[in-house]
Amino acid sequence: MVSKVLSAGVNGIIPYEVTIESGVSPGLPSFTVVGLGDTVTKESRERIRVAFTHCGVRLMNKKIVVNLAPADMKKEGAHYDLPMAVSVLAALDLVKGDLSRFVMAGELALDGSIRKIKGILPLAEWALENGLHLICPSENASEASFVRGLKIFPVSHLGEVMAFLNGTRAVTPLTGAEGQLEMGSDDDLPDMSEIRGQAVAKRAMEVAVAGRHNILMVGPPGTGKTMLARRIPSILPPMSRVEALEVTKVYSVSGLLSERDPVKRRRPFRAPHHTISDVGLVGGGHRPRPGEISLAHKGVLFLDEFPEFKKGTIEVLRQPMESKEIHITRAAYAVKYPSDFLLVAAMNPCPCGYLGDKARECRCSPSDIFRYRRKISGPLLDRIDIHVEVPRVEYRELKGEWQEEDSASVRRRVIRAAAVQRERFKKRPLSFNAEMPAPLVKKYCPLTTEADRLLEGAVKEYALSARSYHRILKVARTIADMDEREKIEDVHIAEAVQHRRIMDDVLENY
Repeated sequence: MVSKVLSAGVNGIIPYEVTIESGVSPGLPSFTVVGLGDTVTKESRERIRVAFTHCGVRLMNKKIVVNLAPADMKKEGAHYDLPMAVSVLAALDLVKGDLSRFVMAGELALDGSIRKIKGILPLAEWALENGLHLICPSENASEASFVRGLKIFPVSHLGEVMAFLNGTRAVTPLTGAEGQLEMGSDDDLPDMSEIRGQAVAKRAMEVAVAGRHNILMVGPPGTGKTMLARRIPSILPPMSRVEALEVTKVYSVSGLLSERDPVKRRRPFRAPHHTISDVGLVGGGHRPRPGEISLAHKGVLFLDEFPEFKKGTIEVLRQPMESKEIHITRAAYAVKYPSDFLLVAAMNPCPCGYLGDKARECRCSPSDIFRYRRKISGPLLDRIDIHVEVPRVEYRELKGEWQEEDSASVRRRVIRAAAVQRERFKKRPLSFNAEMPAPLVKKYCPLTTEADRLLEGAVKEYALSARSYHRILKVARTIADMDEREKIEDVHIAEAVQHRRIMDDVLENY
């Protein structure tokens, strides 16, 4: 007898159907798994054997063959344990229910209990799209229930699954959650009011967040670059349910979700150390998994001490910064992960950190400064919309008794500007000004006569590239949105141009 059970695999975060076929025939006892499974998948047969023993199932004088179809696609992970076990039980005529209605996933323990797996959310989404119900570990139920309308049957033991499919025991189903996504509280986030001074840098940070513009902060040590970056989460606009689902899927396949908090309710903030490897940043590895740029999807990727990262590592950022996704191709696999992140980078102006500082003298030679600057290529800098100087804060500002603006006030302006952009792009697959392609820049960035004249002079004087020209217009569009202006005015262009010149001013004019 041959039985069939549906499960699914995941390529990147994209699920695909896997049909598990089992055939049982008389002969020398054997248990063979075919269909291009990895080592973990092939070890399932040993877990299944022992789990069957604890459920009272004997495999005496049985030749069992389990096929994972399609046979030409690599199958990875222990989540095939449960569907393989049910498929064998059906082939043995020990399970007689209608299996075609379910997608199954779960790892078996030796005592027959069913353990939590990673990557359940893409499988749950695939089940709903195909009109199927999901049988999954109880620990994964809350994560899977983020998929609206999906009927989920949480189980904790193989014996429970057998009884449920045979109709001798009921399993109370869960239905994917309805209603709006409840965001987490911001009370525990660092607040912008804790930063004294740095009005220009705060303004630049607000513009960057409002339009999703990449930003680079340049300044001596101890001036507040890291403090500013770590307060960005407090001014980010809330995620929509669609965005939250995308982010949660990335964390699901990475195994970074907990049962207590199975849904990502805040935009991610990732801050890898500068010793990170290429694979750690972009993803991949022997068993492919998302890197930091994908874990920062719809959120912030903060790279402190930017030039200290290996040059080859940060140069890899160029493609995902443009395409908002990363393609990883190796001999054994090819996967694609989303990587729509806001890049926030911080660096010193020179190796010692004090080039241009009013209080301390720079001790670096011109060649030292040149080598330090060469660590970040021109094409990469060109893809960063906003460059801002973060100078030393004067004593008067540090001691000042006035109250700095808090994050809640800044966030309200950011949300208002984000709403303007959503309305502008409601019929297009983008949400922020920074994502506009060149044709849309021409359409949505009308200039006043004064603004056009100012931009023309800036392009000629600074020999700006075509990419710089378009990025200035995008930043200016965001500033105009924050000022609630339909047309881009000269003051908006002036501010946007200044944010493209800071890097050169700091590194060359001292």
